[in-house]
Amino acid sequence: MVLTLILAACGGDNGGNAESDNGGDSGDGSFPEESWQFITEEVQGEVQYEYAAEFADRISEKTDGAITIEPLEFGALGSEVDQSQLLQQGGVELAVMSPGFTGGQVSDGQIFSLHYFFPSDQELVQQVLTESEALNQDMRAKYEEHNITPLSFWTEGAMAWTSNIGIESPSDWNGLNMRVQESPLMRESYAAYGATVQSMSQGELYTALDRGTVDAQENPLFYIESASFNEVQDTITISNHNNYVAMTTVNTSWYNDLDDNVKAVLDETVEEMQDWVFDEQLTQNQAALEAMENDDRNPIEVIELTDDQIAEFTEVAEPVHQYYREEVSGIDPEIFDKLQQEIADIAGE
Repeated sequence: MVLTLILAACGGDNGGNAESDNGGDSGDGSFPEESWQFITEEVQGEVQYEYAAEFADRISEKTDGAITIEPLEFGALGSEVDQSQLLQQGGVELAVMSPGFTGGQVSDGQIFSLHYFFPSDQELVQQVLTESEALNQDMRAKYEEHNITPLSFWTEGAMAWTSNIGIESPSDWNGLNMRVQESPLMRESYAAYGATVQSMSQGELYTALDRGTVDAQENPLFYIESASFNEVQDTITISNHNNYVAMTTVNTSWYNDLDDNVKAVLDETVEEMQDWVFDEQLTQNQAALEAMENDDRNPIEVIELTDDQIAEFTEVAEPVHQYYREEVSGIDPEIFDKLQQEIADIAGE
């Protein structure tokens, strides 16, 4: 019912193909007057929201103010799953979303949950996400079957674990309850270490950690610091086990109906934002780690896994790669194989 009311409030005509008072696009480079909404999974000051705000500024500048975009913080239109459904149904035009919250719709998106599958070097990760045909063509087509078009994939930084015990080996997970996104494969990944898991929205996570409802969580460093998880957790493990991958997405039907010059400006902006967001997440993650290391009121131990420790985790995680390829319902194993080869080529393996 809430989703229905939201959709009604947004209106059935989202303005994606609306014409201006001057007759809309005449093919001479002018732009129709339009107003779009851009939902994110984060709040002002965090990477996704700042991405959407910068994106809005660039679109406004390129269209001489004809097209305006309203960035929306997480929670403005419901949970992460609500936001995904809202985009899918045309209630908003654009969204930054994590594939982890769409794993029930597009099983292939769970590939980003695999541990020690992507390179540990963040520049190489961003290069894979930007250049991969497996992602930007093949997986994009899978999402478009659900009326969602990923225009780009990008990293918000390497994931780190927080807990009260300190994670240094797979055996440390025994008996821990791990918070995960709505992704079946995340359950499999942590089950391989011996942990139990619990799915919940990030809006509930601080309280759950504080009360001991869950024992551990994973996020990029900037988000751990921004969400104040260091107040309710004793350790951070720099594990580089995977990355928080975000997608710049649009409603497929809306996107396909855009005037050609509007679509060209949108695509151009998506492409140029890849370098901008990489630098933004790098800056935010470095600043967050320094802030937590220097926080005397909420001291937290920072554990950085050694190569030998990472090798131990990798050995346990690798069978889950094959589980994903061979056992997860609905995935295309050719996408897995193609992406794995692209990663090897880019990493020089």
